[in-house]
Amino acid sequence: MNWMRNLFADVRRGIAYLGQQNQLEILPVVGAVRGYQGAQAGRDLRAGINTALLTLPQGMAYAYIAGFPIQYGIYGSAVAAVVGPMFSGSRFIMMGPTNATSVLLFTSFLALEIDQSEKLALLPLLLFMIGGYLVIGAFFRVGNLIQYVSRTVVTGYLTAAALNIVVNQIRNVLGTNFEIPEGTTFFGLLLLSLESVRDAHLLSVGIALATGGAFVLLQKKLRLFPNVAICMVFGSLMALGFKAAAPQIEFLADWHVGNIQMLTPIDASSWALTIPPLSAVWVSQLAGTALILAFLCILEGASIGKPLAAQAGERFNVNQEMFGMGMANMACALCSGMPASGSLGRSKLNAASGAATPLASIFCGLFCGAVALSLGSFTRFIPQPVLGVLVMATGLSIISRFQILIALKATRSDAIVFATTFLAALLIKLEFGIILGTITSILLFLNKAAVPELVEYTADESGQLTPLSDDLKRPDPQVSIVHVEGALFFGAAELFRDQMRRVVEDPNLKIVVMKMRNAHHLDATSVLALMELVESMHEHDRHLLVSEARKPVIRVFKNSGLIEVIGRENIFADAAHNPTLSTAKALRRAKEILGGKKTKVSIYAGKRGTSEDSQNAEF
Repeated sequence: MNWMRNLFADVRRGIAYLGQQNQLEILPVVGAVRGYQGAQAGRDLRAGINTALLTLPQGMAYAYIAGFPIQYGIYGSAVAAVVGPMFSGSRFIMMGPTNATSVLLFTSFLALEIDQSEKLALLPLLLFMIGGYLVIGAFFRVGNLIQYVSRTVVTGYLTAAALNIVVNQIRNVLGTNFEIPEGTTFFGLLLLSLESVRDAHLLSVGIALATGGAFVLLQKKLRLFPNVAICMVFGSLMALGFKAAAPQIEFLADWHVGNIQMLTPIDASSWALTIPPLSAVWVSQLAGTALILAFLCILEGASIGKPLAAQAGERFNVNQEMFGMGMANMACALCSGMPASGSLGRSKLNAASGAATPLASIFCGLFCGAVALSLGSFTRFIPQPVLGVLVMATGLSIISRFQILIALKATRSDAIVFATTFLAALLIKLEFGIILGTITSILLFLNKAAVPELVEYTADESGQLTPLSDDLKRPDPQVSIVHVEGALFFGAAELFRDQMRRVVEDPNLKIVVMKMRNAHHLDATSVLALMELVESMHEHDRHLLVSEARKPVIRVFKNSGLIEVIGRENIFADAAHNPTLSTAKALRRAKEILGGKKTKVSIYAGKRGTSEDSQNAEF
């Protein structure tokens, strides 16, 4: 056994070392609760219980959405709430199943064409793979890349997911429970739901409508109360009342009271450790789904945690949260849970309830686990239509009309991204929608970032700066200053080179001074483009000088050898204490090249260039 203890010790030390190298803490909850006080405990306990009253019915609802037994949602909520904050050290994200992950889980397993028993057997493997992706991503600081995913993509995806949730629950509210054929899209499911209206169980519909009405009323009047739990109890008591009264009231017999479908009871005594099945075939089949779910988990978590941390004036470490979320999913894999992401409603309620430390989430998870163990059998009294209408209400609550309007009106690109994500998620698959939306967002950004534009300014007869035109020719000889602004990455480099070539083809132009203070993100493509430009200029006896070059630019020049092509004597570093000194030195160098000959200087700038940022001089 000594070798095993040594192995675990080596693994622990290795993980700790990797964490230090990547700025991750392995168990940050220890530091977060160091010096824990009674006042904090009171706040955390209150917040934990308040959040648990929302977490329990939501957990059942999310399992219902995903097509799994309701205990999976409760177990997943409890385990993720306990394990997640231990490794994230944060009080801002309440982890557990969510609307979006539940819908994506449902559609993903639907596409695999497997029966319920296989779904239950494969879920631990899927969760373990999700957790693995997140943990590995956290160590490699992948969370930093989330900032490049447009919020418009998230808005479009969540809107489509919400509509999928609502339509998928129509059959439960109607009491029909028809089968959904393989490959059914949103509109196909909507059509099937509308066709099933003629077979609706009227008493089920009535109870669902009464429960939904009560929920809307409570949300308006008592928003901070656990209204989902209250309405679930209300709907259950209503159904039990009808069943109790049916034998004594004759006309109730015609309503088929006994046909109200109820949930199955939770047998928490069977809650045991589950080992993910290792199969190369299933690993390969689930790899894509696990990656998309992992991406969605951290995307949801970051979009929730950042604003809450900012409101509290605290720092939000995306990679640390990613690590905690990965460990939570791995724990859910071992404990019959569901994919754990960040819940907006529960996180906001936790913060509003005064949570002081990550222990508030742990208290919430422990309370949920205790309820599942002690009161799980009472779920047999909850009607499916009641849970269905509450799921619909929960789904509708994630549609933000405000965010949709901003996405549609802010810019044309945002409108395209929203429409692409939303329609692809509805017409094809949810996971395809978020992938296509992300790709569209990146392509539109690159298209905007890769369009450099140059306008040359020179002096007219009155001495005022004006753009060159056919009526206003460049004097001879000429030195031109080019303001290079923005990203000179691969997408912009070629176009920039072509525009510069058109400029230097003018036989009157002898020297170009590139001011590169505002140039960023040079890469191999931009270096090659500049090399080709310099070689072309040398062939026509023209010279390129570089001024205001900052350290990152000079580093790229040195590493690539471009500094030798341009010539060290033609590159002038930026002087922070004197912004104009570097360009002044470049102009003196230009005078040397021209042999002291008197010449005029004109300036290239972007379209936003004005006389305030342009220069015109003789020397």
